Amino acid sequence: MDKQPKRFYLCRDCLNDGTGSVQRCPNCGSPRCLSHTELRQLSIAHIDCDSFYATIEKRDNPELQDKAVIIGGAQRGVVATCCYIARINGVRSAMPMFQAKKLCPDAVIVRPNMKKYSSVGKQIRNMMQELTPLVEPLSIDEAFLDLTGTNLLHHAYPALTLAQFAKRIEDEIGITVSVGLSHNKFLAKIASDLEKPRGYSIIGKEETHSFLQDKPISLIWGVGAVSQKKLAQDGYHTIGQLQTADETNLAKRYGTFGLRLAKLAKGNDSRSVTPSQGAKSISSETTFNRDLCSADDLLPILRRLAETTAYRAKKAGLAGRTITLKLKSSNFKSVTRSRSLMDPTKLADKIYSVGKDMLLKELSGQTKYRLIGIGIAELCDSDLSDPPDLVDQGATKRAQAELAMDKLSEKFGARTVELGLTLKGKLDPTEKSGTRNDEIHSAQKPDEDSGIG
Repeated sequence: MDKQPKRFYLCRDCLNDGTGSVQRCPNCGSPRCLSHTELRQLSIAHIDCDSFYATIEKRDNPELQDKAVIIGGAQRGVVATCCYIARINGVRSAMPMFQAKKLCPDAVIVRPNMKKYSSVGKQIRNMMQELTPLVEPLSIDEAFLDLTGTNLLHHAYPALTLAQFAKRIEDEIGITVSVGLSHNKFLAKIASDLEKPRGYSIIGKEETHSFLQDKPISLIWGVGAVSQKKLAQDGYHTIGQLQTADETNLAKRYGTFGLRLAKLAKGNDSRSVTPSQGAKSISSETTFNRDLCSADDLLPILRRLAETTAYRAKKAGLAGRTITLKLKSSNFKSVTRSRSLMDPTKLADKIYSVGKDMLLKELSGQTKYRLIGIGIAELCDSDLSDPPDLVDQGATKRAQAELAMDKLSEKFGARTVELGLTLKGKLDPTEKSGTRNDEIHSAQKPDEDSGIG
């Protein structure tokens, strides 16, 4: 008769732990007990804040506590995120606001306060880095952590350290997180989504194959609607079917994506937790209160966004070699255009000039747009940017004027001196600026497509 492996338990409320399998904590009676044979062995975690923006707003305004809260723009905007009450009614991130209001007419709409959210995100990131230097951010509110070898430092095994961390977040910051713990990043990410909100789930090494077997293929990162349909046409509906598929055939049929599917279907993920290497792109975008199609309307807004992007780049000491224009039409079709420069830039004048050329090529007078954005990528130190233009002397003079305006703004406050075109671009849109990390690009959500055309 095979000997059953020893199980361990951990109470997430009083942090009492011991051996055995329990339904309630023998110390405090809490039902929030973890019980697993590999509880004290696993060390790769994914931590995700629960409905981050909405939870912060509820924390700061107790009157919202039992109400459906949607974070986003006005009628013309989209949903940035929403609380779990709104999600029960079918509201989802990136959904047009008019649709969200139909699904949840009693919801309270709150404009995003990115400065506040960023501040809380930095608090949590600093607390994560107190646990381990191996913190890989995916976004403002989630990250991978590798706590391997931290037992002596914290006088606790990783699962206990993470439970202490989740409790500390609630007590000190006033929001909740969900924790996923496993033996690799792929499974840790899946685990953190299993019991949201305020969840803590474990997927052990021994159970990996059986756990994944009956799960839908969409659970694998990068398998979105298009890929899922293609796989279904070929007879693949569950991860278990991929587990038994011939790896060579998958590679022939889907290329490198097929090899990735074969590996992840078996729960194999050799990626290490890699600390953030800094920003990959800096951008600003805005959603209009009404659809726009003319250059007269769009160019002033583009100029203002270019100035916002440039301001943030200068503040960060960065410049970009690639300029990217983003447009979204009234029927929600997205268009992205990019252009690489000979030398990186941090100047609003150059960002706007290149963006203007790309925008004018897209304007037909027929297509109306609801969103526009401009950004820089391929970032480098700003000291390497914007050498004197020997061909266009006017560009050099404009650069000097812009830097002079920056100095005035630093001394007397932002937007002290502005161009007439910039002032014309001051409509009433929902403007969003962002610095995107490498990790954001590498961590695809389950509904994103990758690899199958």
